[in-house]
Amino acid sequence: MSPCEGFEGWIGWPSRSARSCREGSGLERAVAGSTFRSRESVAAMTTSRSFALICTVGVFCFISYNMVRMPALSLFAESLGAGPERIGLVVSVSTLTGVLLKLPAGALSDLYGRRMLLRVGVVAFGLPPFLYPFVSDVNVLTLLRFVHGLATAVFAPSALATVAELYRERRGAALGTYTACTQSGALLGPFLGGFLVHNAGFPTTFVTAGLFGCVGMALFYSLPLNVATPSVQDKRLAAVWSEMWKGFAAVARNTKVLVTSVTDAAKMIANGALMAFLPLYGVKAGLNPGEVGLLFSVQAFTSFFSKPIMGRVSDRIGRRPLILFGLLVCAATFVCIPRVSLFPALLVLSAGFGFGEAVVSSSSSALVADSSEFKRLGAGMGMQGTIMDIGHASGPLLAGLLIARLSYEEAFAVIAAIQLAAGGLFWAATRRR
Repeated sequence: MSPCEGFEGWIGWPSRSARSCREGSGLERAVAGSTFRSRESVAAMTTSRSFALICTVGVFCFISYNMVRMPALSLFAESLGAGPERIGLVVSVSTLTGVLLKLPAGALSDLYGRRMLLRVGVVAFGLPPFLYPFVSDVNVLTLLRFVHGLATAVFAPSALATVAELYRERRGAALGTYTACTQSGALLGPFLGGFLVHNAGFPTTFVTAGLFGCVGMALFYSLPLNVATPSVQDKRLAAVWSEMWKGFAAVARNTKVLVTSVTDAAKMIANGALMAFLPLYGVKAGLNPGEVGLLFSVQAFTSFFSKPIMGRVSDRIGRRPLILFGLLVCAATFVCIPRVSLFPALLVLSAGFGFGEAVVSSSSSALVADSSEFKRLGAGMGMQGTIMDIGHASGPLLAGLLIARLSYEEAFAVIAAIQLAAGGLFWAATRRR
């Protein structure tokens, strides 16, 4: 019992002193409440600024990355004398970097904090594009693509984990918004890249991509970002390796994370196949590089606007139905692409694939975050990114092998069947028992 309550209880009716004491307590409570609300407001503003910064950096970095990747890379490799199988390797090799490094990078961000890994990632976005104009050999191009892959391998899992930490209650919407911002890079990058390749040539395209990457790098280094602090103080090699191994083991035992990641990988097989061979198929069908770039931009445009909306929908109705629905849309549109040659029809199919991709991505990242321990978020996102990149790297390689031996129609049908099989596996494996 407080002094005020004791005084009033003893007398039976509040005296002036008691009333003063009560008013004083009320004033203290009001001041405390105001201070708490002020702190909450400051925290919310800091979170919003950090989120806005990482989204803006993502926009510029992924514009840069996708200007190089679609449709310029396949056409550039072909101009150096590469055949279908080698083009598939050139397109996929940057993703192999992600296969090797995303899981360790995510786990390291759990130990050292997100900022250090994000710093390395933005540098890997900004500098490599300036080297492409000096490449005249397919082997050198392959090596450069492997190095350039450090950008997404290091940056992506740390950025996703940062967003998941900033918005623990609204992860679906937040991750959907962030991935939509990175998707805007896939919207503008191919359009600008295709336009520049068609009108100015490959060197101008690559230098412009480097300038966009440098803008993202400058933004990151010039503005503060409120990210997680390291979870361990002992940073000796043995201790770091021990903590990383614990993160790997915890994620590897998580069936839902693994199955969801495999499902995402099936979608990325189709995405990688489109990235490598839609430019070649489009040119074969009579389109110019600018029109092919527009196909990728329409795909990204649909995905850009769909991801935040579908992220909110997944927060409300659950992740599983949307992931399955998105895979069905991806498979249906993907199998139809090589069966048409009219530009308007290809635009519609590209938009449909982008929508399906958005539905899967916004829900799968949120489901992985929901299913991971908080202290293992980086490892969980790294595991998802690694498995996704296995799919992404497999797509161009598989499509190159199939197209060299079969037709475009048959090759795309095989890859669509893989997506359907992955959807069935996901639905069965994540069913509540």
